[in-house]
Amino acid sequence: MTSASSSPPPPPAPPEVRLRLAEPTRYGRTARRIDGAWWPRSDDLAEELTGLLGVLPPAWGRIASVLVHGETWPDCPEQMIVAGQPVHVGHDDSPTAPHTVCLIAPGRGRYDLLVVPPATAEAEADRLMERAVAGDG
Repeated sequence: MTSASSSPPPPPAPPEVRLRLAEPTRYGRTARRIDGAWWPRSDDLAEELTGLLGVLPPAWGRIASVLVHGETWPDCPEQMIVAGQPVHVGHDDSPTAPHTVCLIAPGRGRYDLLVVPPATAEAEADRLMERAVAGDG
């Protein structure tokens, strides 16, 4: 039996977000490159985005919109509250970007992340993430 003054145990700490970021964008490039790679732990976009948005560099600013591929994330909410702020989630069904997520921070920019599917083996995920942030690949 617990007393009324007993507090419930704290929730478990969220798992570490698996993210690698490329060096900051260099000026003068004509082609857009990937800004980083993200390896979510599940297909639950609402939960995964909350963790992701919480670990992005402060220099990126507040992410107000996220574009995800509709076939990759069919059950995404249209809006979420992350750290007390609304975040719009939209679909980008471009056939050239099924494994990317686009993060938009008004007045700061657009950031594209390669999304490594959650079920990917660790060695393969590490290889894909390293290649995405290498700058030339």
